[in-house]
Amino acid sequence: MPSFRRLIIITLAVLGLAITVSYYRFELERIAEIREAIGKSEAVLKEKRESVRNYKEKVAFYKTQEGAEHLAREQYNLVGEGERVILLKSPDAEVRESPPEVGE
Repeated sequence: MPSFRRLIIITLAVLGLAITVSYYRFELERIAEIREAIGKSEAVLKEKRESVRNYKEKVAFYKTQEGAEHLAREQYNLVGEGERVILLKSPDAEVRESPPEVGE
């Protein structure tokens, strides 16, 4: 039969080993979580960089004369000098009478 001292040493060694292994597993899980978070953050960063690049391209375009004209036509319905506006009527559109003139 092993001595009491030897039993205490073996028990402490097994307990220390169990603590070390469980701590090691815990750290491996934390590392896996951190790697996953890094992967997600890198994906978001990639999206943001792409978005910034697209906005920079738009800003560069709208700084040009052609970009300013495009913006004026699309958002403000303006026409350039020498251009004609052609209005097309839809067959489905209601015919509205023009409002009466002032003084009638």
